[in-house]
Amino acid sequence: MIKKVKGYQVYTKQIEAISKVANLITSGLYLDELLRLVVEVTAQVMNLKISSLMLLDSERKELVVRATQSISQSYNKKPNIKLGEGIAGAVARDNKSMVVLDVREDADYLNRDIAKKEGLCSLASVPLAVRGTVIGVLNCYTSKRHKFTKSEISLLTTLANQTAMAIENAELSLRAHSAEEALVTRKLIERAKDILSQEADVKPSEAYRLIQKQSMDKRKSMREIAEAIILTAELKNKNDYSDVK
Repeated sequence: MIKKVKGYQVYTKQIEAISKVANLITSGLYLDELLRLVVEVTAQVMNLKISSLMLLDSERKELVVRATQSISQSYNKKPNIKLGEGIAGAVARDNKSMVVLDVREDADYLNRDIAKKEGLCSLASVPLAVRGTVIGVLNCYTSKRHKFTKSEISLLTTLANQTAMAIENAELSLRAHSAEEALVTRKLIERAKDILSQEADVKPSEAYRLIQKQSMDKRKSMREIAEAIILTAELKNKNDYSDVK
């Protein structure tokens, strides 16, 4: 009977965590806020000492701490981890979860001094991957020795997969927004160029260079200069129309 109760509690804990993270992912939060809440939920549900998300800087090939619920400055400011180095580096390289019973005694763990200072013991490190490509690692620490069960690793893997998809969606949305902004900017500059070309009686290429020069001289973006030219033209046309009336 006791085993059944414990099994039910574990199952309930899993559903609770997955449900909370799923709700966060669909809440429209900014990425940094989303990641912070994911580690908070993970730490709370799993009763962890520290939960942290490290994302992979693909250019430098380093894992960087992006979110943690820890208030420890020692942990939060720990150095980046090279891909393939240490526990988290190996997890990211191999796209395979790893469990360490006591990081304070494990030769492969890179920050044993921090672990001892902060009272960290057991570690479960799970990759964040999208379609087979690792983008980061979810690290989960306990304060006492703990043998992570298959169901716990399965739960962490599910949470990691959900978070990885949320990160990808956020990045796709950001790229789409940036592309849209770039298109709007190009249209505004083209319109301003045409206005300036007609009013100053210069070639479109010369009008474009004038906008560039104004941008550099006034230390404003070309979009801001273009918007000012368009607004001036619209006000002028409005005044001309009023005079006619």
